[in-house]
Amino acid sequence: MRVVFFGTPEFALPSLQALLQPPSPFEVVGLVCQPDRPQGRGQRVLPPPTKILAQAQGIPVWQPVRLRRDGEVLAALAALAADVFVVVAYGQILPPAVLQMPRLGCVNVHASLLPAYRGAAPIQWAIANGETETGVTTMLMDEGLDTGAILLQAKLPIGPEQTGLELASQLAQLGASLLVETLLKLEKGELTPIPQDDSRATYAPLLKKQDFQLDWRRSAQALHNQIRAFSPNCFTGLQGQRIKIVRSASPQLHPPPNPLPQGSPGEVVGLAKGEGVYVATGEGSLLIRRAQLPGRKEQSAWDLVNGGQLRVGMRFEPLLETDSSSPQGE
Repeated sequence: MRVVFFGTPEFALPSLQALLQPPSPFEVVGLVCQPDRPQGRGQRVLPPPTKILAQAQGIPVWQPVRLRRDGEVLAALAALAADVFVVVAYGQILPPAVLQMPRLGCVNVHASLLPAYRGAAPIQWAIANGETETGVTTMLMDEGLDTGAILLQAKLPIGPEQTGLELASQLAQLGASLLVETLLKLEKGELTPIPQDDSRATYAPLLKKQDFQLDWRRSAQALHNQIRAFSPNCFTGLQGQRIKIVRSASPQLHPPPNPLPQGSPGEVVGLAKGEGVYVATGEGSLLIRRAQLPGRKEQSAWDLVNGGQLRVGMRFEPLLETDSSSPQGE
């Protein structure tokens, strides 16, 4: 089966590796990914992970800035005469002309149980919304946003303290296995595409910086879900500085000891020896385990207590920050 792979970030790697694993019934004849971009603090221009793997395997790579407007790439894709296009976190919408090219259509690996969490960041929003189960869907792509007919699905539980990064790693592996199963069955005609029920659809929009700011008036559980969903990006203010809250403990698994002062939202109301600090919220108290001060490395909240940067009576407060969309997501 001749395959063109569309995928860019780390999440797409296991799927590409699965198609290349010998002995493989698949021949990956091309990779389409996003252009090389500046990354990290040094803003070095680096290639996407999928490009590195493809080049090591001698696979041709295309990196159009806008696929739908790049006639040269579109012509090259058509000339490959691929049986199927596989799309895993590519980062651009495929135009109708591309969707119609392969014999078996375009198969997408999406990190949710569609029609739930259509969109750019299904993993993070599932955790932020307190879901206890998610999964992976393979679907035949159409012109809509994650609206194509479902081919196969696989479920995965979400742990009460699991972060978005941890869940993404698991879902990437699950998606790779499901992709191989999907392609083999699709070739044999053993799959019946099932249309999605649009009335049950929910959405997972692109992440924005304001999604990372903590509002201590929310409940302890809601804040915990936000912190682990978007880790390590959530932030708050402390004595006029921006501090990242990287890890918290599940309020259900680690309820605060009694008695613990009520406190106002954001106030440090107690210590957990060797672990961190309890912070009052709009409903209950939340144990903060790891944090990061400006210009410093991430460290345990208990180390911040020992260093005098955190103590009972201090208060986390909102920062008046706005920003545009962040390029993070699935």
